[in-house]
Amino acid sequence: MAKRLFLLCASATALACSSAAAAEEGMWTFDNFPIAQANRDLGTNIDQTWLDRVRLASVRIGGASGGLVSREGLILTNEHVASGCVEDLSTQERNFVQTGFTPANRAGELRCPGMTAEVLTDISDVTQRMQAAGRGLSGEAFTRARDAEQARIEAEACGDDRSRRCQVVSLYRGGQFKLYTYRRYSDVRLAFAPEHRASAFGGDLDNFSFPRFAVDAAFVRIYENDRPVATPNHFRWNPAPPRENQPVFLSGSPGATQRLLTQDQLRTVAEVTLPLEQLINSELRGRLIQFAQASEENAFIAGQAISSVENTYKRGYGRQQALIDARFMAARQSAEEDFRRRVAANAELGAEIGDPWRDLSALQGEVRRLYPAYYLLETRAGGGSQLFNWAEDIVRGAQERPKPNADRLPEFGDARLPQVEQRLFAERPSYPTLDEVQLAWWLSKTREILTADDPRIRTLLGNESPEALARRLTSGTRLGDPAVRRQLWEGGLAAVQASDDPLIQFLLRIQEPTRAARSEYEGTVQAPTDRASEALARARFAIYGTSLYPDATGTLRLTYGRVKGWTHQGRTVPYATTFAGLWDRATGAEPFDLAPRLAAARERIPADTVLDVAASTDTIGGSSGSPAVNAAGEIIGANFDSTVLTQRNAYGYDPEVNRSVLVTTAAVTAALQHAYGMNHLLQELGVSGQRPARRR
Repeated sequence: MAKRLFLLCASATALACSSAAAAEEGMWTFDNFPIAQANRDLGTNIDQTWLDRVRLASVRIGGASGGLVSREGLILTNEHVASGCVEDLSTQERNFVQTGFTPANRAGELRCPGMTAEVLTDISDVTQRMQAAGRGLSGEAFTRARDAEQARIEAEACGDDRSRRCQVVSLYRGGQFKLYTYRRYSDVRLAFAPEHRASAFGGDLDNFSFPRFAVDAAFVRIYENDRPVATPNHFRWNPAPPRENQPVFLSGSPGATQRLLTQDQLRTVAEVTLPLEQLINSELRGRLIQFAQASEENAFIAGQAISSVENTYKRGYGRQQALIDARFMAARQSAEEDFRRRVAANAELGAEIGDPWRDLSALQGEVRRLYPAYYLLETRAGGGSQLFNWAEDIVRGAQERPKPNADRLPEFGDARLPQVEQRLFAERPSYPTLDEVQLAWWLSKTREILTADDPRIRTLLGNESPEALARRLTSGTRLGDPAVRRQLWEGGLAAVQASDDPLIQFLLRIQEPTRAARSEYEGTVQAPTDRASEALARARFAIYGTSLYPDATGTLRLTYGRVKGWTHQGRTVPYATTFAGLWDRATGAEPFDLAPRLAAARERIPADTVLDVAASTDTIGGSSGSPAVNAAGEIIGANFDSTVLTQRNAYGYDPEVNRSVLVTTAAVTAALQHAYGMNHLLQELGVSGQRPARRR
């Protein structure tokens, strides 16, 4: 127990204790990966050349991950990462969600609307420029100065080169700023996906759990000039099953962690922000399920939206359990107290940074006051409606683009406009009936939480009910047509203001309250939080040096650990599952019904083929699709899940229960060969004609 508490202490404030983190702990940036430490912990012999190869074979796909696995642009990721593409390419009559997408050859690969793939090519330090931009400023002036400098740096680095993406990212909560440069591919095509039932076997009941029995894998391919991209940097496909205790590395783009928050900040998460988000998600889930149950068409339309909100809600549930775990929170408290004592013992450092803990504590009242409006009117505005999101991009883009680049909202800076235009012009299907449900829910919850007496509610609703307004906006808009969206975007502010589209007019009407909520939150909360967090970062660097990892920020990271099970509350969980376990778990009743093509291949797939494994690697949301790599740099699987207990990973790493869940290349090979007949992909992967490797 003492060892475990210490490791939690170490993770809670990024090595805030007196020794290094646990072997498996850390979402490390590629420019600060502890090669020697990893080799000592795992008994491996990786080097910088190995690290560079892994980086150049790793891919960011939207908010998730993937790995290049051939010389011709083929990428392994998860089916649930590619599911948006699968749904966009499907109709009720040709439903690839139900049948799987299994083209006979490369000519049958179809373009994924709006999908991009990015490979990290360079990391450079821009800390001095970013910190200097805000020096001596406060409130909104601080935020605007930082945003302006970020826009200048990104524009200088990428210019109008649409084949690259330049992104300034904050690390260590403002302690460092790095410019990440990516090679960007905007033509991404679906090459293979199993039935969704194969990748999501067990449904929400099995989600965030282990043992798992899912073939959650898919392939996409990057193209340029209508030809597959040559990708000499790729992972060699290894169809052998992972062994227990085998070292494994995961390279992906984890979304966000909050390990560097102070205890006062974390109490606000526990008492205000997370409960609000859970309340919102639970009701949306109910409304979407009710909508889906009304007809087969609705079930088809709402499938991805339901999966997304269920995933978000269950992740939040796991985090709530961590925040009420007395042992876990006591370890974090102990870590913070130790850190503060070390700072207090250094008079020069204390004089330099002041008391950032006090400053952050004083801000929490403002967070509690302002967060509900900021969340509902800005970050969650529209309730997930695709039509609303398109309208917001068009309206805000029209308002922002005439401004100097440095004066715009960051998301409309010159370096980021290609991403906006790609998602705006993508020829995706539109489902107004689903948008109506999402908009009505958002409007009703915003009125309920902000109250009907809030003047902003009158601006949102006018004299209409949430339901009537949502119905009018979604039935009258023409934004489902990409040609209309393009015309408005290219026509600029004059065309937008002259438009009679009800959704465009609605977005124009609500700009004042939504922008005001954002501006007030950023000036009153975010700016002083950033300044205090920078001071804490300086203290960490002064005391612990640079041998620590930052919170996850959606940037490429490398984590390492071993393939292994665990014991919790007297129950021992083995490290692996097999197809035999899948056959045994299948009852025939949803959600434990086999995908038809897997069921048909039951006698052909060797029952002892390893299907999924657990690993002690340090992951979080966004790590989906991360290639699992052995010490030889070969791909042996792809991360697709973690456990409910692992969701505490947002706030600290617990080696006893933290586990990532991987689908193995052995399982993917068996499925491609015996269930889906994807012989051309097997040949490309170099395993054509081989029998699937079995458990040893």
